Amino acid sequence: MSTLANQLAAAEREEVARAVRLLLARPLLTEAADPAGFELVRRRREPLAQWFDYTCGWSLVVEPRRGYARLTKVRADPDGSRPARRARSGRAPFDRRRYVLLCVTAAELLSMPMTTIGMLADRVVQAAAADRALAAFDPVHKPERMAFVDVLKLLESYDVLRAVDGTTEAYVESAEAKVLYRVDTTLLMRLPAAPVGASRLAVSPDEVPARFEELLTGLLRERRYGGALADGATDEAHGETAATDAQRNLRLRHSVLRRLFDDPVLYRTDLTDDELAYVTSVTGRQILRRSVEQAGFLLEERAEGFLLVDPDGLATDVRFPDDTSTARVAALLLLEPLCAAPAGLLPEQLAEAGADLLRRFPRWAKAYQSEDGAARLSDDAVCALRDVGLARRTGGRVVACPAAYRYRLTETTSSDREEEPGPQRDASPPESAGGTVSGDVAAEGDPQ
Repeated sequence: MSTLANQLAAAEREEVARAVRLLLARPLLTEAADPAGFELVRRRREPLAQWFDYTCGWSLVVEPRRGYARLTKVRADPDGSRPARRARSGRAPFDRRRYVLLCVTAAELLSMPMTTIGMLADRVVQAAAADRALAAFDPVHKPERMAFVDVLKLLESYDVLRAVDGTTEAYVESAEAKVLYRVDTTLLMRLPAAPVGASRLAVSPDEVPARFEELLTGLLRERRYGGALADGATDEAHGETAATDAQRNLRLRHSVLRRLFDDPVLYRTDLTDDELAYVTSVTGRQILRRSVEQAGFLLEERAEGFLLVDPDGLATDVRFPDDTSTARVAALLLLEPLCAAPAGLLPEQLAEAGADLLRRFPRWAKAYQSEDGAARLSDDAVCALRDVGLARRTGGRVVACPAAYRYRLTETTSSDREEEPGPQRDASPPESAGGTVSGDVAAEGDPQ
């Protein structure tokens, strides 16, 4: 092969690796939000689609004319660590009311390529009134309008809605506000990532609470892996009474690599016996290492599990440490007592540690300077640690996970050392962490 051909092949590998990491962080990548990133994905869409399909079993759709690329991630164990967030109110997570309005609004938008905010609100009012399982929507009340605006702003961030006249925020102050939208119904239909549509698992509303986990499993079932149906029955018409060896191997490859590329840390104890046997087999290890290299990550493999490091930080949507969040600063500070207690800490001990932080820095964490502030601070810090795989709850205690030992607090710095902590992470983790890393713990996200 000529030198030029080698250079072109190397350039393609580098571009594909970069695009993989961009899509892991932003599974809905729009030209408006990232023109350069979208152009890269558009140009390399064929090898990208092949990589995601083989490695994780995820589909990639690139629409050059519409200006978006959608990577459809499917998780076997969905969790709430990536909630939809409000564009206002400090990006607070969506509550139940906003999620309900999101689903109803999305359903009404499917038949409306153009609409106004008033017409859409009327449709949502009618849809909620026609379904006994839904609470009535009354845009006369400002809190209802605020929730509705949060939903619309989220859809705008996905480019599903585009305001061509007026501003969505105006509706908060007045139900008479005039806003005209253009709706991308094709993109809207691509947002759900579940392999099975919810309408195919129709049950009465009264049954949903008792069967929620079963229904969720049914939404995530993929026929290509064979085996039993979600309700435990078999489908002999489709040859699904038993999975073949090829189907089992495909499921194992996808289940392991999905978690590796979608979570900050993958611990061996979190794998099933079959998954652990696959990832430690000769073939499984070769596929894992090749996939990691093709995506441009560095693989840390320990006795406890695996961790991917992105040297460029492209695939990271949640950083740790992160001094932009009070909870994450507290999380880093609480790692020291957690790591010093192998058996873990009780909630009362964590709350006392949080109270100690508030006493040391009385003008820091003002939102937590209340009677129950210490307990709330420690709870939020633990949630931050759990989201990045550094702690877990076990038997009523919070226990540090192995990856937590890669961090060591060396000093706290700020413009006013006595008032506001600014913890710094040691660049060289202690020996118990097993070495150094280049980059932070990475966690890839999905549009909510």
